This record gives sequence, structure tokens and C-alpha cells, in this order.
Amino acid sequence: MDTASGRAVPPGGGPGEDEHGHRHAHAASAPVLVTAGVVPGRDAVVRKAQRLNILTIGWNLVEGVVAIVAGLVAGSVSLVGFGLDSGIEVSAALILAWRLRRERRGGCMQEDDRAAARAIAVSFAALAVYVAVGSAIDLATGARPEASIPGVVLALLSVSVMPVLARAKRRLAPALGSRAVEADAAQTTLCALLSVVLLIGLGANAVFGWRWADPVAGLAIAALAAGEAVRTWRAESLADTCCT
Repeated sequence: MDTASGRAVPPGGGPGEDEHGHRHAHAASAPVLVTAGVVPGRDAVVRKAQRLNILTIGWNLVEGVVAIVAGLVAGSVSLVGFGLDSGIEVSAALILAWRLRRERRGGCMQEDDRAAARAIAVSFAALAVYVAVGSAIDLATGARPEASIPGVVLALLSVSVMPVLARAKRRLAPALGSRAVEADAAQTTLCALLSVVLLIGLGANAVFGWRWADPVAGLAIAALAAGEAVRTWRAESLADTCCT
């Protein structure tokens, strides 16, 4: 009996005490669930990839409309071209959406992934051709894109958002073993580069009067897009494309 409280003390003493009343640490404790570093399941990765893809589609739809309207108002070929590039981005994202929906079938995704990756490679090629032709026409005609505040703000937002989105997509590609996801991430990175080109071109023309800056930078981006198209088309499947 505990004389201080009047409570009965079970044999072995109170909590943390032995039969002699000495304090001691418990020999065992309740198991603790450790979640740090746990790799999410494939279904969770697929869902995250789908959310990123929906964000890509939504962003590029808004970006495309704003850029085309602002470009038409300012008479800026580069801004209109930037808006049309957003349409290509949406097409690549829709291809990837199809690829991710195929995950529901289970089994090996290798053939589906190859088809999606090659379709995205074609969109890279289309982007390369479009930017190259537009840049060549601008150089030949001496077109001078005008400054557009909405266009500059849009390009700045794109430079801020697109690299973050591309990195998030690229991190998911190995978990899914998906060249299609990797290719879509590269497409998003190119969108960020085009945003930089737009800023440099408009800025150099407005500040220094270098009307050729925008189309020359556009030709460089076209070369990058063409190289990415070839690389994506020829790429082998990643290790985990086949899954059960």
C-alpha cells in the first residue's frame, strides 16, 4: 500500500520500479513506425505524375491564350509563337495522360511507353520546325517584335514555374521507368528556355535595338528541340518500365 496516496502498489513496485522500489528503464518499448525514406508505391507515383500533368495542361492553356492575345495586340511574332508553343506543350501532356491511364491495365508498359515517347519526339520535331521557320522569316523580313508588358510578365512567370515543374516530373521518371515522363519533363524544360529567349529577344530589341536577337536565339532553341527529338526517338526504355 502506498502510504502517501492510499493506492495499492502491485508486486514489483510502481511504474519504473523493481520490487525494491528502485527506478529503472523499461527493457522494451512499443514499436515505432518509421516512415522516413519509404518509397511510395507505383500507384502513388502514377497519381502524382497525373496531377503534375493536369497542372501542365492547365498552365499551358492559360499561357497560350494570354500569349497569343498579347502578341496580336502588340504585333509580336515571338509572343504569338510562344503561345503556339504552349499548344505543342498541351499535345505532349495529352500524350502522356494517355500513357499514364494505360497503367490501369497492369503488366508490362514497355510498348505503350515507347509509343508515347515517340509521339512526344514528334512534337519536339514539330516545335523545332515551327521555331526554325518563324525565326528564319523574322531574320529575312527584319521583323521587330514590340515590347509587351503582359508578355514580359507571362515570360517571367513561366521562367519561374516551368523549371520547378520539369524537375518534379524528372524525379518521377525512374520510379515509373518511363521515357515518356522523362521526355515530357524535357519538353517542359524547353518551354522554360523559350521563355528566356522571349525575354532576351524583347529586352535586347527594346533596350539596344537588336532586332535580330530574338530570331537568332530562336534558331538555337530550334536546334535544341531537334536534338531532343532525335534523342527521345532513339532512347531505350528505362529499367522499371516492365512491372507487375
